[in-house]
Amino acid sequence: MKDTNIGFIGGGNMARSLIGGLVADGVAPQRLWVAEPDAERRAGLAAQFGVNITAGNSELVAAVDTLVLAVKPQQMQDVCREIAAAVQARGSLVISIAAGVRLAALQQWLDGEPALVRTMPNTPALVQSGATALYASPQVSKTQRELAEGIMRAVGLTLWLDEEAQMDAVTALSGSGPAYFFLVMEAMQQAGMQLGLTADMARLLTLQTAFGAAKMALESREDAAVLRRQVTSPGGTTERAIGILQQGGLETLFTQALSGARDRSQELAALLGGGK
Repeated sequence: MKDTNIGFIGGGNMARSLIGGLVADGVAPQRLWVAEPDAERRAGLAAQFGVNITAGNSELVAAVDTLVLAVKPQQMQDVCREIAAAVQARGSLVISIAAGVRLAALQQWLDGEPALVRTMPNTPALVQSGATALYASPQVSKTQRELAEGIMRAVGLTLWLDEEAQMDAVTALSGSGPAYFFLVMEAMQQAGMQLGLTADMARLLTLQTAFGAAKMALESREDAAVLRRQVTSPGGTTERAIGILQQGGLETLFTQALSGARDRSQELAALLGGGK
């Protein structure tokens, strides 16, 4: 990966986090390119990372081996049609981080069957703690798969999907997932304040508890259900609280919520031109 020229079309937060992760991993800034229409943002990226910058998408495609499409889903069709000829001529590996845009749509807009990898990162990638699922088109070689994985691994965990249809479930689980945890943290903070804690106390205790629980789960070989049982003493305070949450249908609500998010992911893909 360190010998590959990597280009980003779009210089927003996700591109910035990937660039930061790649530079931290030892990729030379001179091998990184960014095409970004906003002059102030271009200047900021160049000043922070020392990467090559340009306002022209086609100029960038001609200079790189691997292309990361980091624009909004609504902009993807126009960008792909603009660079289609250059991508075909260059034979680039194309990585999309746009939510809801399926490979079929990308192939149609790029006017061919280039090597395509579709990814679904989530917002903790902004702090190098993301979770990213990847799915590759048949044209992607083993070397290109390793390259795509290496780029996304610069901002956190990566895993490959067996079927593109699984991406809708990934969107529902990890793509939207940070917001679910923020909602739970928000609810815990409010409850703590109602029980007499100050706002600062409730916030700090909630955040550290969330961090600690996630760290325990990541470092343990046990399933989350086992960990929960291990910290739930019979007849204790935790058992009382867990019982109330379960009586309120917490598990059912999460199943319904994730199913709704998956369905919406499918609807948005259809609207963006990718079908089901």
